Amino acid sequence: MKKRTGILILSTLIALVSLLSVAPLMAAGQDVLLMATTTSTDNTGLLDYLAPMFQKDTGVELKWTATGTGKALKLGENCDVDVLMVHAPPAEKQFVNSGFGRDRREIMYNDFVIIGPAADPAGLKGASIEAALTAVKSKGALFVSRGDNSGTHKKELFLWKAAGLPVPEKENWYVQAGQGMLATISIAAERNGYTMTDRGTYIKYAHNLGGNPPLKIMVEGDAVLLNQYSVIAVDPDRCANVQYSLAMAFIKWITGEPAQQAIKDFKLLGKPLFTPNAN
Repeated sequence: MKKRTGILILSTLIALVSLLSVAPLMAAGQDVLLMATTTSTDNTGLLDYLAPMFQKDTGVELKWTATGTGKALKLGENCDVDVLMVHAPPAEKQFVNSGFGRDRREIMYNDFVIIGPAADPAGLKGASIEAALTAVKSKGALFVSRGDNSGTHKKELFLWKAAGLPVPEKENWYVQAGQGMLATISIAAERNGYTMTDRGTYIKYAHNLGGNPPLKIMVEGDAVLLNQYSVIAVDPDRCANVQYSLAMAFIKWITGEPAQQAIKDFKLLGKPLFTPNAN
């Protein structure tokens, strides 16, 4: 009798161990969508806010790598992710036209602003973007650039050229941080300089400092400062292992009315960080 009881206990233990060993595999079998995105969607907390909603609605877990748009597009080219959420339209269109991506959809926007110390030593407050950059150069005012081939950095380089000015490189007043947006803003604040940021990240920065940050918005409102965000599926014809169906599920979800409303409702300090505009 004792022998049979021992066998029964042993069998139960074996079954329990087997069940526990299979459980992680069952969890690992859950659909996971890999995304490369810009730092602003991560730094602002937008993705932490949207990802649980997406998983609840679709059963798909969203995991992302936040980096500059240039590096995000490169991750797509290398077939390392399934979908992109970025904000450099010319580079995005080239990415699609080169056969790396498809199904590009605009989803939201905010705008770029020039921020600087409250004392405004270069006198940029209220100036146009062209006049502001001209003043920065002529006065040698400290300007901190992302310098990382991100969407923000690409836009900044475009703006120097659009203002008819040479792109700064080795000038001692021009600092290339080579870092994300919040880190770049911190460097500008520490050095009492100016920088360019998207409004969403600026609001997050202000929120982190209790609504009274040392750097204030100096230049805003020019039409050229529009900052459009889009999603792009990595092309399955180029990347055989890409999870195209999951990428399309995300694109369909984020361009849908509930997700667009969620983006509209995402606020800090009572201010929206992004404006939804999916067609």
